[in-house]
Amino acid sequence: MKVPQFMPFVDMSDYDALKESFEINWITEGPKSKKFNEEIRAKVNTYYGDFAPNGTLALYLALRAVGVKSGDEVIVPNFTFIATANAVEMVGATPVFADINSYDFQMDVDVCHDLITEKTKAIMPAHIYGFAVDMDKIMDFAKKYKLKVIEDAAQALGVEWNGLRCGGIGDAGCFSFFADKTITTGEGGFVATNDEMIHEKLLYLRNQGRLNRGTFIHPEIGYNFRMTDIQASLGLSQIAKFRQIVDSKRRIHQMYTDLLKDVDEVNVIQPPESVTSFIPFRVVLTVNEDTSLGVMAHMKEHEIEPRTFFYPLHQQPCFKKYVSPYGQYFPNGRYGEGAFKNSIDAYNKGVCLPSFASMSDEQVKHVCETIKSYYANKKVEVNV
Repeated sequence: MKVPQFMPFVDMSDYDALKESFEINWITEGPKSKKFNEEIRAKVNTYYGDFAPNGTLALYLALRAVGVKSGDEVIVPNFTFIATANAVEMVGATPVFADINSYDFQMDVDVCHDLITEKTKAIMPAHIYGFAVDMDKIMDFAKKYKLKVIEDAAQALGVEWNGLRCGGIGDAGCFSFFADKTITTGEGGFVATNDEMIHEKLLYLRNQGRLNRGTFIHPEIGYNFRMTDIQASLGLSQIAKFRQIVDSKRRIHQMYTDLLKDVDEVNVIQPPESVTSFIPFRVVLTVNEDTSLGVMAHMKEHEIEPRTFFYPLHQQPCFKKYVSPYGQYFPNGRYGEGAFKNSIDAYNKGVCLPSFASMSDEQVKHVCETIKSYYANKKVEVNV
């Protein structure tokens, strides 16, 4: 039985929604985009929001809109998809890496105090795997050091921290509608905010330096960061199925939890109580050994597609300019030995299990039985 890591949840209702954009002959950003914008803002609980072509550019727009510029520093988690740090690079600023906690892999705010310099202008927590960063600590930290907060909520549409919607807590929150997100438009992104001035800056930045189309007077420098009504039509169809998708994701997570609870060698990660609306982006587990390579190889032999956790940013080849020749310490002296222990451990021991809304019970059971067989065989080998 083949089990892919992920499959988009699309069906004929999505196809019918796309047809409607062609039938009304409006395919650029227009009425469908306006309606989709309203639906997303309602999900995030913000007054304002603007689309971007993808999640990475949403982060770029948010950074620019809150005033981050060349020469500034932005604290980012060391454990996240690389787009988080790349967006900081795009504005000419420097990403400064913070380790994560060991229980749900979110940014550890406590280590961030040692990363502050006179150049630090913002902090960018990333809500990973359907969990949430401790936003109470983030907001207190930002207030203490007078920093802007940009939430990377690409994986967190509908997720809540203590009843507050992720992406709507900081100065700006950024979302992705890539194919593997909870809802998809193929590509696409969104910047949410409750700050009118940030919203106005976003409008200039994403619309060629003007507030409205149809004029050729451009008060500011801006660019084309719009989406299309074709994508928005798909988004509207997807968001209508949001509850169905979320229920399926939660059911799959619970099945994995129940079926693997007696396997002492693995731990299916659970959300802390403060995550009051948990929407699993992936089902993730860690192994109780030095590496997860063995169990992942066994899964692949049985036509199951696992995925590793994120590779720590401080070890990324493209960020080697921030690393000393020894590969351990950074030139600015802020990072010492063991500074990224949790990020490294997570990568070495983590497994993203197949998880998608249309995944069948039989596929989940097959994955679990394969994991069980791997560890059962290891016990036999030890006893021989």
